[in-house]
Amino acid sequence: MLDKSPEQILDNNLVHLKNEFQSHIPSIVMCSEPFHKTEFLSRLINSVTIPIIFVDIDLLYTGYVESQMIPKKENVIFFHPDKTNWKEKLSDIISTISEENYLVIIDSFNGVYNMFDDLESARFINSCIMLLSSISRQVNSTVVVAALARKKESGEWVVSPGGKHIIKSGKTGVYFLKKSKDDLRISILEKNDMFSKSFKIERKKD
Repeated sequence: MLDKSPEQILDNNLVHLKNEFQSHIPSIVMCSEPFHKTEFLSRLINSVTIPIIFVDIDLLYTGYVESQMIPKKENVIFFHPDKTNWKEKLSDIISTISEENYLVIIDSFNGVYNMFDDLESARFINSCIMLLSSISRQVNSTVVVAALARKKESGEWVVSPGGKHIIKSGKTGVYFLKKSKDDLRISILEKNDMFSKSFKIERKKD
């Protein structure tokens, strides 16, 4: 059963949310709508000045940038790994973040799991993300992983479509993103599946 009235924080500049992400590596942001996910990632990218590594497996965000629907940011480096070069790209990313403080965005769990569809490969990907997160904690970088997900009747959150489990560890932060009218709301999902706190990001006024 979910908490009906979690604490809500107005966070238009994402200051509080970025502190959350820095304290919980990796941070998994779940959402049921791909366009809301893209809107949030755009707001997150625009809120930081440090270099960003964007691992775009779904290619949705890259498509928006290439079509100029989302402005291109000079501090964003895009990686587009596939099944054949995943290890090589991961090595490049680890080498890069070892030299400087980065925000690493992986978009998305769904794309990763679709790339590696068998159980053994899924475990390998989970291990890679945890390795990247461990190194990021050591060098003061942040890892945010986006995922399209749904909640099963049992209360368990799974990647949707596909039904694979969302990886978690003691240091993982799990959040649920939704859009309410014109505002984005991100809630912290605790271990008991209750929302303890939410962050409201208002739509930018023209």
